[in-house]
Amino acid sequence: MTEDPKVRPDQSAENLTRKIEKCADRKITARKDSDRSLWFGMGFFGMVGWSVAVPTLLGIMIGLWADKRWPGSYSWTLMLMFLGLAIGCLTAWRWIRQENLRKNRRGGGQ
Repeated sequence: MTEDPKVRPDQSAENLTRKIEKCADRKITARKDSDRSLWFGMGFFGMVGWSVAVPTLLGIMIGLWADKRWPGSYSWTLMLMFLGLAIGCLTAWRWIRQENLRKNRRGGGQ
């Protein structure tokens, strides 16, 4: 492998130094955030799971009730299950996005 003649050795050393500094800053920030433990991660993972599961199950339950009440050629259960799933996924996406924004504001982002 040949080195790129356009990149001077001192530039690559500067790039490496910047990368190491960013990595060290992230590590220091992670150590300062004592509330961000394994349990926090597991709890957040659980909240995301429940935010998808609850609307989906509610959609199924309401759909089963609607199918008994108003039988027809279309399945209320399937339609409301997919609606609940979509609502749950949007909710989970919003929570994850907010957490990433919070993390980036604190300086822990990449």
